[in-house]
Amino acid sequence: MRRRQLLLSACALMVVKSAGAAPGHIEEHLAQARVAGKGTFTWFGLAIYQAELWVGEKGYRPDAPAAAPFVLDLRYARKLDGVKIAEASAEQMEKTGAGTPAQRAQWLATMKTIFPDVKEGTHISGVFLPGAGARFYLDGKALATVPDQQFARAFFGIWFDPATSARALRTALLKDAAPR
Repeated sequence: MRRRQLLLSACALMVVKSAGAAPGHIEEHLAQARVAGKGTFTWFGLAIYQAELWVGEKGYRPDAPAAAPFVLDLRYARKLDGVKIAEASAEQMEKTGAGTPAQRAQWLATMKTIFPDVKEGTHISGVFLPGAGARFYLDGKALATVPDQQFARAFFGIWFDPATSARALRTALLKDAAPR
């Protein structure tokens, strides 16, 4: 009887452990990947997406020279046009004070070519690559790489800059982001 209980406990532990495992495209960039925090972005009461911040063993450290990679995964709750996603992103970059008007115009043009139309359940993951820019994935498949560190800082600043317009989401995402 005791042996059976131990076997069942071990099986349950394996199921729980695999349920929390990072998707392959996240593990590719983060050693010991874990969810640091998550939250839902709403607009006038409508859920737009659920966000998860994935960090590695160094936690969330966007500051150079000790910067660490991280992944922001957005799972959309509704159908949205990719151009509108790009335009909203550029607007938020401006609100945080990122870049010059010329840079933001270039970043908008870049994002319009990257972001596809999404539907409920679509995942877009952005990877912050210290010193190298950003890489994007659509449902776990490579979408684009932007080798521009200023763009990467501005883009992820939409969620993590202290001047973000989504302060509650920022707090939720950074809940357990410290290094372990």
